[in-house]
Amino acid sequence: MPEIKRIVLTGGPCAGKTTALVKITEYFSGFGYKVFNVPEVPTIFSTAGWNYLTPNRDLYYKGERAILATQLALEDHFMRLAEVCTKPVLVVCDRGTMDISAYIKPEEWEEITAMCGTNSNELLERYDAVLHLVSAADGAEQYYTTATNATRYEQANEEGLRIARELDKKVIKAWTGHPHLRVINNHDDFEAKLNRVLKEISKVVGLPQPVQEERIFRVEIIGEIPECSESEITQTYLLAEPGCEVRLRHRVFNGGKVVNVHRSKKRISDTEIIETERRVDNNLYEQMLQQADPYRSTIRKRRQSFIWKGQFFEIDTFMEPVDNLILMEAKGFSEQETINFPPFIKVLEDVTSNSRYLNYNIALSR
Repeated sequence: MPEIKRIVLTGGPCAGKTTALVKITEYFSGFGYKVFNVPEVPTIFSTAGWNYLTPNRDLYYKGERAILATQLALEDHFMRLAEVCTKPVLVVCDRGTMDISAYIKPEEWEEITAMCGTNSNELLERYDAVLHLVSAADGAEQYYTTATNATRYEQANEEGLRIARELDKKVIKAWTGHPHLRVINNHDDFEAKLNRVLKEISKVVGLPQPVQEERIFRVEIIGEIPECSESEITQTYLLAEPGCEVRLRHRVFNGGKVVNVHRSKKRISDTEIIETERRVDNNLYEQMLQQADPYRSTIRKRRQSFIWKGQFFEIDTFMEPVDNLILMEAKGFSEQETINFPPFIKVLEDVTSNSRYLNYNIALSR
């Protein structure tokens, strides 16, 4: 059986998914992958005449259930096609099953998933990665349009932009807890946004990628962070061969969901690295802890993740082995790009190039 990876490409309205899907197909086909694109199921139902804004609650409810059942069936059929291919396969889903939960009441979602013989945890585990492209309605309003999707109900006016931003955040919340959820910012250059998508998928399949540093800042929090996702992280570094960094992360989200991720990162040249991640269950996590690097302390920190003006940020407040440090990581920015810092954050210092602030080196603190 070939190597198969199932990827979700999601995001708020007018995020660039259609263009990204074309780019993914072209790029990874060039590396010898067979790429299957699973179509966006809600759009199929909308173009057929169903409307999620219908006042008929029975029609709405049965429609959402039918969308989930169809999404599951389509994905399963494409996975079976992938199994008989002779080269590695990417199954790229234009939205995934958890997207549906962003448009439906929690109690209705639980009911329709049960009717389909599944639940949210099982649905999250179906996918190797989830890439969320931020809606142009948040931070790139000048590019927001409804022309590319005739069934879009969020119109290009102030009220439509507000609805689109809300949907964007609901979709991120629906996927929160997936070990490889990556939020792709709105960039000044749309090509940079697409390149970030290709980079994240390259990580999943284990292809070499250019060495790129994330922008990291030492900060103070001077106000309330709106609509952020919070989690507690325990991070342990394991013994590894020279030139290779191996990390084991235990992450507990609000609501109690636990995700364990084993990550390996190896530099293969001055300009390229190979980075791979895999989810591990609690038993394997406990076993792997026996391989902890005795020279590095366990890191414990609280993470707050949020979008501000179309840009995704993560703030880590460290508790161990240091307790007077707050770092903010701006995801997916090049050194030349301008960052719109939130007003509730005071930037003290850009520490991107300061190796002292790398988690790997923070773990050396005693």
